[in-house]
Amino acid sequence: MENEDKVKVEICCGTACYLLGAMRLMDLTENLPKDLVGLVEFEAKACLGKCERDEIGCAPYVRFNGTEWMGNATPERVVERIRELAGRREEI
Repeated sequence: MENEDKVKVEICCGTACYLLGAMRLMDLTENLPKDLVGLVEFEAKACLGKCERDEIGCAPYVRFNGTEWMGNATPERVVERIRELAGRREEI
């Protein structure tokens, strides 16, 4: 799959996000469900600046494909959204 076809996931690793679970989100880079391997590009960001605006909930924050935001991100919610964006259904 070409790089531009991958779901791009940016994980905020600023202080608040780090303290509220960003490292659990970064664990997805090594523990992604098998059906999603190769479909996602992860990037840790020093700070995405969402805490200042507090528009979409609270930390940790994730940005998908440069435009879509998720607050209160958990590994489960992030995987669910990646599946939707990649057009995949969970393997049973």
